[in-house]
Amino acid sequence: MPADQVLAGYRSSIDNIDAALIHMLAERFRITKAVGAYKADQELPPSDPGREQRQIARLRKLAEEANLDPEFSEKFLRFIIQEVIRHHEQARGQNPGSPPRPATAVPPR
Repeated sequence: MPADQVLAGYRSSIDNIDAALIHMLAERFRITKAVGAYKADQELPPSDPGREQRQIARLRKLAEEANLDPEFSEKFLRFIIQEVIRHHEQARGQNPGSPPRPATAVPPR
């Protein structure tokens, strides 16, 4: 097989993976949009630093197991988290980056 056909095959695979990533991110953001609406309705803060740290630790471990650079995976996840928080702030009617409004007391679970 000529080299350009080999390269074309690799690129085709990359294109398919990229398309799958876009569709997965779109689905993730559809769900986090619903979370943002729920948080706004319940007057919960846009971010949950404890959950964010647990997610980062969990995904760093998954990255290591998949032989993916955990630093890269953390940067990627932090970028996604920042976007999600921005969307949640918008759902509350806040300007992104402005101090969060105080949350009302949440009953214990």
